[in-house]
Amino acid sequence: MPPLEPVDERLQQAMKLVLLALIPGALALFWLYGWGVLINLLLAASTALVVEATILRLRRRPPIATLSDGSALVSATLLALAMPPDCPWWLTVSASACALLFGKQLFGGVGQNPFNPAMLGYALVLVAFPQAMTHWPAPQGLDLSISLGHVFGWQLTDAPDAWTRATALDSLRINKSLTMDELFARNPAFGHFGGGGVEWVNLGFLLGGLFLLQRKVFTWHAPAGLLGSLFIISLLCWNGSGSDSHGSPLFHLLSGATMLGAFFIATEPVSGAKSPLAKLLFGIGMGLLIYLIRTWGGYPDGVAFAVLLMNLCVPALERYADTRQARGAA
Repeated sequence: MPPLEPVDERLQQAMKLVLLALIPGALALFWLYGWGVLINLLLAASTALVVEATILRLRRRPPIATLSDGSALVSATLLALAMPPDCPWWLTVSASACALLFGKQLFGGVGQNPFNPAMLGYALVLVAFPQAMTHWPAPQGLDLSISLGHVFGWQLTDAPDAWTRATALDSLRINKSLTMDELFARNPAFGHFGGGGVEWVNLGFLLGGLFLLQRKVFTWHAPAGLLGSLFIISLLCWNGSGSDSHGSPLFHLLSGATMLGAFFIATEPVSGAKSPLAKLLFGIGMGLLIYLIRTWGGYPDGVAFAVLLMNLCVPALERYADTRQARGAA
């Protein structure tokens, strides 16, 4: 039996703070979509822990010491919060298994992954099962039995016939004739400024992100770069309320997974940038890519693909930051 490895207490404490900071946004999601959010969390977390423990045992490493750092649980939680509530159970299990296997353990475990594990798992199932990943339930207060029916495929006679609807981002992307004012007035997917109900979800993740900033879990550079570039490009491309409008800056900030991406995805310490300038450029690149994918891409959001593409750019961003620092010192 291999000797127990010491637990990284700093990493463990940071992961606990991240999980705590995710609570406001998770509660808002639960209030909006019901029990499907909690089912996703349980499925993703249990799958992640089982996969990680199995791989560690195959690698002859002590699972208990490594699992206790909390990184697998954080990746699973981020993935579950990004998944459509009430999606089939196998979709969440597949995404979580891919996240831990291909996004983390394949590269040697925590501290060595070049890609964000949660978003890699999300992107893989999004590409493989695009139809299932775009079925988001309407906020209609589904009870536990109906959510279990959708997740596990039970035939329930009292389940509503039409329980999904297009999100605000998807509705805007396919809109051809309605003005923004008409969309906000007629389409229930739209709220006051962004997606209906999703505004509160984003504010919940914003609150959690500010808490992590205050606790100095990460620096301001990546979130500020992402939110700033997304605000500026959406402002420059905004056409008011016309039918060809791509949405106001406030709409983009309060729709989709913007705040989750800014404070919990872009700030991932291993696959993200390390130096302050590189972090800022990393966030700026993510914000621009999110807008481009939302507006002209084939998917309504874009956070997952944006962070994975920027993960590929991290070495170049670090070299550029080092060059600038060396010139400044000279």
